[in-house]
Amino acid sequence: MTNGLEQSKNILQSQIIAALNDRLRKYGIGGRIMMTQRIAALQQSEIHDIVQAIRSFDSFTEENDPHTEHDFGFVQIAQHSVFWKIDYYDESLSMHSPDKADPNVTVRVMTIMLADEY
Repeated sequence: MTNGLEQSKNILQSQIIAALNDRLRKYGIGGRIMMTQRIAALQQSEIHDIVQAIRSFDSFTEENDPHTEHDFGFVQIAQHSVFWKIDYYDESLSMHSPDKADPNVTVRVMTIMLADEY
């Protein structure tokens, strides 16, 4: 019985984390969005297209999202292969979050980078 309850708890926690990550990725709410210097050096129109592609990304699969948390993705925009990833920090941004499902103790940071920067 405990195993089933634990599994249900883990599924619920992953769903909460995915929803919080989607909120940051799609709407810029609930964290910070950063980009590497090489992304920032691109043309404004290219940056716009990259951000729009990341916002609309919904191709999560078992292969690219094994923990079902929507915390990493890849988009191809023109000649640019781009990764984005979400990390979880405590409120001081000095350590990992004690509970990435709790937005009250977690600062999400999404980093946008060229694939070869990962």
